[in-house]
Amino acid sequence: MRICRFADPKRGAILAALDDNDQIMPLGDGLRYFTSMQQLEEAAKEAGQSFFNYVLSKVGRASERYNLAEIYPTPAPGGVRLLAPVDTHEVWAAGVTYLRSREARMSESEVAASIYDLVYEADRPEIFLKATPHRVVAPGEAIGVRSDASWTVPEPELALVLSSKLEIVGLTICNDVSSRDIEGLNPLYLPQAKIYERCCSIGPAILMLEKMPERVELEILCTIKRGDKLIFQGATSTKRLKRTLPELVAYLGRSNTFPGGVVLSTGTGIVPPDSFSLEEGDLVEIELETVGKLVNPVVKV
Repeated sequence: MRICRFADPKRGAILAALDDNDQIMPLGDGLRYFTSMQQLEEAAKEAGQSFFNYVLSKVGRASERYNLAEIYPTPAPGGVRLLAPVDTHEVWAAGVTYLRSREARMSESEVAASIYDLVYEADRPEIFLKATPHRVVAPGEAIGVRSDASWTVPEPELALVLSSKLEIVGLTICNDVSSRDIEGLNPLYLPQAKIYERCCSIGPAILMLEKMPERVELEILCTIKRGDKLIFQGATSTKRLKRTLPELVAYLGRSNTFPGGVVLSTGTGIVPPDSFSLEEGDLVEIELETVGKLVNPVVKV
């Protein structure tokens, strides 16, 4: 089962189940609809149930339903639109977790190429803050290219949605938009290359899991269009991740807490050629097997 979140002009933000036919069914208990993952987690804890089982019991029977295609990527005429499936979560990310990512990071940096080789082989992974909640844009909304950057790329990634106890809730897609020229000048510029307005998109849904697997093997496809022209297409599989999912989560949780839960993006294995950079007006589509397709236009910020 998948969970999404949408905005209804009459009822506000609502969490919903998304079935195999992309029918959106609000999550509720007859008296209220759930509005956030944190609220749902707290309700499951209060009921003494696992998160997964509790969600299954709360699939709404409301007469007012939508099909995903009716509201995404274009909002419905009535104002109903898809939101990011998480709202109060910070987004953190792991870097240099694929061999392709290591090669790209080394080629972009003339100053300290060797550090990316070292972190790829090291026991401790690279983990960094990617986005605060207000910098995360919803599926269908525009991701940003920094106005002072000349080389910006999307980074299609498998992301883990984690509870306050760092237990896996499910899987989703993260677009970790990055300014490669800024990062390449000096590794100390990484926060500026990674964290800015509209630097991240999450969604369109969360694929629920009962327990955290060591690894998952899902295909990821990224396409970028400029007008009617396909200008980039790349694919990889999450089986190429060098590190296990529990390993990345364990390092994220060292000396750190996330009372409202957190998203951990696991790194990219799809890197466009060095000659490519996103431009305003481009359309980025990232498809993750069994999860869905994350679609975002591009705007300069």
